[in-house]
Amino acid sequence: MPKNSIGLIELSSIAAGFQVCDAMLKAADVDLVLARTVCSGKYIVLVRGNVAAVQSSVDAGNYEGGFSVIDSFVIPNVHESVFPAMSGATKGSWLEALGIIESFSVASLIEGADAAVKAANVQLLEIRLAMALGGKAFVSMTGNVAAVQSAVDAGAD
Repeated sequence: MPKNSIGLIELSSIAAGFQVCDAMLKAADVDLVLARTVCSGKYIVLVRGNVAAVQSSVDAGNYEGGFSVIDSFVIPNVHESVFPAMSGATKGSWLEALGIIESFSVASLIEGADAAVKAANVQLLEIRLAMALGGKAFVSMTGNVAAVQSAVDAGAD
């Protein structure tokens, strides 16, 4: 089965983040994409796998995290350009217009980036996840003016 689904849990406690990461990896056959502290003393865990495994993993993490969970999500069919943008491996082939979406929630920002790139013909340039940004996350994208506007509108909803 393709591993094109992702799940993320954002926590207010670093200690709880380690417990949640352990529970998520033990609950289902998922790959750990990212587990780290982010600004403002938060912790994020991002996993990848098939839809059912990712959902089981996130459910287990939400249960384990309890009141420390700030936000969580599962995206069942994430756009393939999200992963290189998160790792900073994307280089813009053209820059006609630039769109930026920012958020204090890492989870909602990744959801917004996925929605943006699915809504219009844009190229994701970078997804920065709350490191050295005062707890904020942002996504940048490029394309023609109309496409960038449509993508930003879709991602900000």
